[in-house]
Amino acid sequence: MHILWHLEKGFVKDVLAEIKQDKPHYNTLSTIIRNLEDKGYVSHIAYGKTHQYYPIVSKEDYKKRFMNSAIENYFNNSYKNVVSFFAKEEKISVDELKEIIALIEKKQ
Repeated sequence: MHILWHLEKGFVKDVLAEIKQDKPHYNTLSTIIRNLEDKGYVSHIAYGKTHQYYPIVSKEDYKKRFMNSAIENYFNNSYKNVVSFFAKEEKISVDELKEIIALIEKKQ
C-alpha cells in the first residue's frame, strides 16, 4: 500500500520496481495487489489484459482499519492492553505515557 500511495497509480511491474529488498515473484505481488483490491483498498483501470492499480482508501483510513483490527484480534479490543504491551516491551516511556494522559484529559 505504501508504494501505491507513493506512486498514486501503477502496474504490478511499477510496484515491483520500487521494492528494494526481498523482491517477491511478479505473480506473488500480483496476487497480493488483487487481494488488496478484493478487500476494497485498491482498484484498477484495465488496459487490455494489464491492469493499472491505484489506492481507493487514504493512508489515514487504512491506518484506522488496520489498528482497529489489530486491537480487536490481538488485544481483546482493549486499548489498555495495547498500552500495557508497549510499556512491557519498553517501546513507550513514562514521559510518553504522561503525554497521552494529558491529551486524554484535555479532550474531556
